Amino acid sequence: MDLHAWVDAYLDHLRVERALSPRTLEAYARDLGKLCALCEGQGITSPAELDATVVSTYLVELGKQGLGARSATRHLSAVRGFSKFLLRERAISANPAALVERPRTSRKLPKVLSVEEIERILEAPDRASFRGLRDRAMLHVMYAAGLRVSEVVGLKIADIDRKQGVVFAFGKGNKRRIVPLGEPALDALDAYLAVRKDHPRAAMTPALFLSPRGKPLTRQGVWKLLGAYARGVGVTKPSSPHKLRHSFATHLLEGGADLRSVQALLGHADITTTEIYTHLTDDHVRTVYKRSHPRS
Repeated sequence: MDLHAWVDAYLDHLRVERALSPRTLEAYARDLGKLCALCEGQGITSPAELDATVVSTYLVELGKQGLGARSATRHLSAVRGFSKFLLRERAISANPAALVERPRTSRKLPKVLSVEEIERILEAPDRASFRGLRDRAMLHVMYAAGLRVSEVVGLKIADIDRKQGVVFAFGKGNKRRIVPLGEPALDALDAYLAVRKDHPRAAMTPALFLSPRGKPLTRQGVWKLLGAYARGVGVTKPSSPHKLRHSFATHLLEGGADLRSVQALLGHADITTTEIYTHLTDDHVRTVYKRSHPRS
């Protein structure tokens, strides 16, 4: 098979065996398509012709196209995964990406909301309406569990275990993790579920959070309502579902949680992804030091 055919086989592998989402598969197809285009330009058609020079040239070309280090790292990750697949299938005898170093990235620290700002947003929805009770429950769950927006809109009623006080979240690669929910989030859920059962389409869908028409909420819808609530209570910082997730992680670390626990709660496969939050607490550490140390 030529390189294009092997890429197609790898994408089938990712879809079937790793159950990756269509969006993630599109990203892999796009990144590896660029590799194939480079190889075609160099007259390379077989996986056996791939080597470290080809992979390094690929990264250099991406840089010339204006691609940042973070995006180039993602492309290299796709090539590494593809190379491992080729090795497993014995299409190559050595991994061409094994010795290629990741581009160095300057980490941008995510800005977070303060605890006081979050509390204002959480209490903003109207408790006298179906929509308000739904939104209040959803916002509480998002912050209590640090969920991604895709995880929130994908929640089903069966994913909430009220007795154990946990939510079953399905993250990237459809991997399940169990995250505790505090009493405020559970109480908000109870209030919402009490009115959800009276929704005319409640029995027709297992989705936890329903639109007035009885359909699951969309990612875009969650972004819009969160932004509206934040503006409505005077929060001037840009607010988004991911901002709530960043705030969840930062507030945990500032409260004394260890990095490994935060990694597990966020569903990060690699702890280096979680380590970015340790930089966010530098100001907090300095403040504690100045307040607590006798010679500060």
